[in-house]
Amino acid sequence: MSGTTDTRQSRFDFTKSAFDGETYDDDRDGARLHRQLEAVRRVMARGEWLTLKELARRVGGSEPSVSARLRDLRKARFGRHTIARRYVGEGVWRYRMER
Repeated sequence: MSGTTDTRQSRFDFTKSAFDGETYDDDRDGARLHRQLEAVRRVMARGEWLTLKELARRVGGSEPSVSARLRDLRKARFGRHTIARRYVGEGVWRYRMER
């Protein structure tokens, strides 16, 4: 499926703050995190197994930030997606969105 584009509409409600955390500021962080979440969702919707490094390269983010977006995708408010993982070795995992 590589090379295909996911043209489905996002299920996220961008009219209200969906992120949280002690240091989160909606004015400062909201738009950036929503854009990154949507980019991660679109790449993962292709169904490929990707490491955090591969995913970060594709969306133009850091490994910690795309890891956080994968955790977000598991949450009900972001679609309750199933993110499967499998161990590659040397502390590296691959991830795939199954739903």
